[in-house]
Amino acid sequence: MRISAALFSLAVVADVALGSSWFSNAAYNKWHETELERWLSDHDVPYPTPADRKQLEKLVSENWDTWVSTPYKKWDSAQLSEYLKQKGIETKQSAGANKDALVNQVSGTWYETEDKAQTAWGSVKDWILDTWTDSQLKSFCDYHGIPVPQPRKRDTLLQKARSAYETAAEKAGETASYPGNWLYQTWSESDLKEWLDTHGIPAPQPTTRDKLVASVRRNSRLAYLRAQEQKAKAQASAEAAYASVTDKLIDAWSESQLKDFCDKNGINVPQGTKVNQLRSLVRKHRAEIMGDTVSASAASAYGAATSNVGENVAKATDAASQAKTDAFNKIIDTWSESRLKGYLDARGVPVPQGSKVDELRALVRKHSHKAASGWTAWTYDDYTYDNLKTYLANSGNAAAKKASEQAGATREDLVKAAQAYYASASSAGGDTYASVTSYLASATDSAKANTFDTWSESELKAYLDSYGIPVPQGSKINEIRALARKQHTYFKYGTSSPSETILARLGENVKGGWDWVLSQLNMGADAAKNKAQEAKEQVHKEL
Repeated sequence: MRISAALFSLAVVADVALGSSWFSNAAYNKWHETELERWLSDHDVPYPTPADRKQLEKLVSENWDTWVSTPYKKWDSAQLSEYLKQKGIETKQSAGANKDALVNQVSGTWYETEDKAQTAWGSVKDWILDTWTDSQLKSFCDYHGIPVPQPRKRDTLLQKARSAYETAAEKAGETASYPGNWLYQTWSESDLKEWLDTHGIPAPQPTTRDKLVASVRRNSRLAYLRAQEQKAKAQASAEAAYASVTDKLIDAWSESQLKDFCDKNGINVPQGTKVNQLRSLVRKHRAEIMGDTVSASAASAYGAATSNVGENVAKATDAASQAKTDAFNKIIDTWSESRLKGYLDARGVPVPQGSKVDELRALVRKHSHKAASGWTAWTYDDYTYDNLKTYLANSGNAAAKKASEQAGATREDLVKAAQAYYASASSAGGDTYASVTSYLASATDSAKANTFDTWSESELKAYLDSYGIPVPQGSKINEIRALARKQHTYFKYGTSSPSETILARLGENVKGGWDWVLSQLNMGADAAKNKAQEAKEQVHKEL
């Protein structure tokens, strides 16, 4: 049977180009050739025409750090000093302060690491729309026929636009990884110029619409990172303003003092508002800023068990955070070498050749905060037997289809076949890879609904065996399923929260999660904050 399985896997692997890598950390390796050319044009990098894919990728690779990972290296001393000043870091005012020293300082405080930049460019839809105005988001949704429920709030607009982003690109017959001008079809030239002006980016001169779009697209990531930092500062400032505003103080303020506070903190006061209404208004805004609303309390309650909380309850949940880290470390101490490598592969973390198990564990701990994201060969790890067969049969790849028809193939065999097919498509890139990810996007929800619920006992045991986890003798299938789900959750999310909203994932990843959160809410916000010890126990018990 093992020989048959090996030959079966080789039949699929043979379809993979020699020398290809299953996991590539570079986002642009997955781009279509037109996207590579577009990136080079946007960044004024000349390229030969015609050029093959290898030439284009090589040119992008050679210029990537200059424009994406470490763009500050091409800044002059004045720009470097200004950046550090905005960060609150003083620099020596010596004549032409040593540029290398300034670059080193900026490097230590830059918005994101190279890994994060690669991850971000691997999923553009998650951030590229964030710097758009509400009006631009509405126009995008309307133009592409994306339904948005009333009232059209910004969060809803963003969520709907993101979820339909790839579909909109597909309908337009365009690519979505490094998007073309289709993304800005609803923008006027004045919109493009205003965006550049808002983000302190000079418009290209002389200008054309194509040049304006290229400039917006090229600077979108940096504009997003700056906006996120400004948002965090504004939030911190608002929290500081409300930190000392107690109920007693609000009750003691006169009408003029209340109005003055509202003016200074951007609180809109309708005409004719009475004193008690003013007090309620201030309290309402304080609750929103300080995360003391019902929804914020729910998130805090869950955060007490998962260590994902805002700064306002950080002190109360330090113990829970440490408990989760300890639990993660304890879990990975039992994992097999192949699973440790898989955890790193799923996050695009290079594994040094010849690494020992202890070194792999240390590397996993270092990246414990990273959740697996984007499409990788590990996407298939939790697909059911039937989902895998359907996926391979409908892939359009002869070797993959043959694998789906193989008599006696186990789920593990099908996973290997799916991974081999993914590796082949990933290596080929372009339309082949786009076809795979498009199918994955449409199949994922059905494939992963109620993960493990339909798995047989032998499939669950084989899955646990891949982690090196023995199944205690006499275990019931529900206990085995819970053990599999526990390993899967840590493998996919590390110590971070799931990628979906916190509350949406409670029921799946924390047994009795909703009941626990509701009990926290019934105790009141103040009581919830004092439940650190209980949260610590909850982590050990439920995760």
